Amino acid sequence: MTHVAFIGLGNMGAPMAENLLKAGYTLSAHDLNEVAVRRLVELGGRAASSAYDAATGADIVITMLPNDAIVNAIYQGSGGLIERLAHRPLLIDSSTIAPETARTLSGAAKAKGYAMLDAPVSGGPKGAREGTLSFMVGGDLEAFADAEPVLRAMGHAIFHAGHSGAGQVAKICNNMLAAILMAGTAEALALGVGNGLDPAALSDIFKRSSGNNFMLDRWNPWPGVIEDAPASNAFQGGFQTRLMLKDLGLALANAQVRDASVPLGALVRNLFSLHAAAAQENGLQDFSSIQRFYAPSLNHQA
Repeated sequence: MTHVAFIGLGNMGAPMAENLLKAGYTLSAHDLNEVAVRRLVELGGRAASSAYDAATGADIVITMLPNDAIVNAIYQGSGGLIERLAHRPLLIDSSTIAPETARTLSGAAKAKGYAMLDAPVSGGPKGAREGTLSFMVGGDLEAFADAEPVLRAMGHAIFHAGHSGAGQVAKICNNMLAAILMAGTAEALALGVGNGLDPAALSDIFKRSSGNNFMLDRWNPWPGVIEDAPASNAFQGGFQTRLMLKDLGLALANAQVRDASVPLGALVRNLFSLHAAAAQENGLQDFSSIQRFYAPSLNHQA
C-alpha cells in the first residue's frame, strides 16, 4: 500500500489525513500539536518526530501549512526535505501560498530530481471531514496523474489548473470571489432585515432569484438560517477571517505583480480588515461573521 507522509494537522490537515487512513493508505504524520498526532495514531497512523522522519521512506509527501515561510522551511535549505531525503517521493503542497513561492519551490524540487505539485483546496473543514474537497492542482501532467488517486481519497473534484503555481492562482482567485460574494450577501441581508424582512424568507427569495450564490445557499451569514452553518454556531468553525485576509492579501499581491485591476478585491479586503480590527475575536471567527459588520445588533446576541 502507498505510504503517505502528512505534515500539518490543523483544522484542514487533520481530517484530510484521517480520510487517507480510512482509504487504506499507510500514513506517517507530523505536527507540533501532539493531540492531533495522537488522534491519528489511534486511527492507525504513525507519529513522526519531524517532517524528515515522516517523509523518510514515503511514496508521497503532503503538506498543509499556514504560510509561505513555514512551507519554505519544510522543503528548502540545509534542513529541508528537498536537500535531506535520500529518495524522491512525489511532493504535494496543499497549503495556500503565493503562486511565485509555489513556482520557486517546484523549480528547486525539479533541480534535485523531485516532482512537485501545488494543490490547494476549497471546501473548508466540513469538506475536509466529509472528503468532498476541491483540489486545484498546478504542475506536470504526469505527476498530476500519479497524485490523483490519493487526492480522490480526500476530495471529489480534482482539477488540473495548469503549470506550477496555477493551482495557487486558481485558489486565490476563488477565495477573492468567495469573499466578494460573502460581503455582498451579508450587505443585502442586512438591508432587508433592517426593513423588517425575515432573514430566512429573504434568503429563500434570493435563492430563487438572480441573487442566488454559493455563500447564500451553503454558508448563509445570518444566524439561524442554515442550522449547520458557522453563523448558527456563534460563527465558530468554517474558515477564519484572518485566513481569508491572508488569502486576499495574496490575491492583491499577485494582482500588483501582474498589473491587474481588482477594485472589488481591494474593497472587500478593506471590509474584512475593518471587521477583524473591530474586536479581537473577529479574526478567529468564520469569515461569514462579516455579517456583524453590517448588522451590529448581532454583536449583542449570544
